[in-house]
Amino acid sequence: MSNDAGLQALREAARLSPDNLPLRRHLAGQLLAMGYLADAEAEFRAALVLSPKNPDILAGLAEVFVRQSAFGAALAALEPLLETPGYPPRLGVLAARALMGEGDMGRAAYRYFEAISRDASLADADLAARLTPAPQRPAPAPQQAAPQQAAHQQAAPLYAAPQQAAADQGGTAEVERAGLTFADVAGMETVKEALRIKLLLPIQQPDLFAAFGKRAGGGVLLYGPPGAGKTHLARAAAGELGAAFVNVGLADILDMYVGSSERNLHATFDLARRNRPCVLFFDEVDALAARRSDMRQAHTRQLVNQFLAELDGVDQSANEGVLVLAATNAPWYVDAAFRRPGRLDQPVFVPPPDTSARAAILRILCRDKPLTEMDFDAVARATEHLVGADLKGVVDRAVEAKLQQSISAGRPIPLTTPDLLAAAKTVKPTAVREWMATARNYVMHANDSGAWDELMPWVKGKW
Repeated sequence: MSNDAGLQALREAARLSPDNLPLRRHLAGQLLAMGYLADAEAEFRAALVLSPKNPDILAGLAEVFVRQSAFGAALAALEPLLETPGYPPRLGVLAARALMGEGDMGRAAYRYFEAISRDASLADADLAARLTPAPQRPAPAPQQAAPQQAAHQQAAPLYAAPQQAAADQGGTAEVERAGLTFADVAGMETVKEALRIKLLLPIQQPDLFAAFGKRAGGGVLLYGPPGAGKTHLARAAAGELGAAFVNVGLADILDMYVGSSERNLHATFDLARRNRPCVLFFDEVDALAARRSDMRQAHTRQLVNQFLAELDGVDQSANEGVLVLAATNAPWYVDAAFRRPGRLDQPVFVPPPDTSARAAILRILCRDKPLTEMDFDAVARATEHLVGADLKGVVDRAVEAKLQQSISAGRPIPLTTPDLLAAAKTVKPTAVREWMATARNYVMHANDSGAWDELMPWVKGKW
């Protein structure tokens, strides 16, 4: 700690007046500005005791965590602030740094570019360069570029005109072939049946559906708690059909330049149309299809309008053979226009797995590992409220422990039921209870249209 007289005076004043919130906030801010992170964290925590939900204090504490590389703690502090409509843009930049530190480049790019679209003064050239995909096309040969052109090209990734930047980047989504089918998805029979009728059968039996004037194509909105298997289910739907699969991330669409995001979205739909039959999958779709009534900027509303126009297509057959699957943990934030017939008109709830589904998931996760006789039903009963991602964590921890034994023994030692039960005790449910609490609020208090009736039996359960 520095011997700076001003800081010492502030600390002494805070000691004599421990309940003076403005004084503690000022001291914490001064410590943070001068780089005394441990002392700043202590003062922000003390201020937080006096005002537990104060956004300025939470933001200051989050900045301390980011500068200490405690990115998970920073995101935990920022999360309630980011859920507030119209949150200060500087919090978005801070969240982008934390997400980048966690390796989540897609969400980091979304938070950063959304924040600077509202306050351009927060632009950070270094952060933008790390979040912006490098141009894919080769640079011109040195002898073909004049010195002035070369200087312009060096600045292009950050300072090029919007039209040129959009041309350089374009949509970055790629076509792949899914190696999964519905046989690789445990449980969820109701969800799989809904996808078969809505999306798969019109392509697999075109004559039958044509007799009723039903075209192949359409959209489904998958929603449910995090880790329940929405992305896994989308890949399996593509594999079941033998169709191309395009997994669209936020970084494939969002761009800092006005108009570029809309062009990227159009290019992504064109990619799917050129590779039909194709499953076009949008994860975290609430970031691209948010309620326009919550938006303050006209150009962010324009992206939603472009999305709606692409779903409708330029003519009746434009999207024939393109199956649009969208997934979200927050369906109540998706603009109601997306639920109009012909768009994402059939919301499908992807529930947390029940006991039999958890046992089936464990069988699939363990099928390529050395096993003794296993009682997966017993493990399933011991993993209540765990979703597929949590169960994978259980198996991974059990495998790690068994690998240590196998290395010592010099031979593979099979997994046992007690191994999985021991690992299950160390894994806590990720976010199911929190998600169900949020869903309960919408079902009980914001369900006049009946859109969330499907959730009623679930939110009344004990979570």
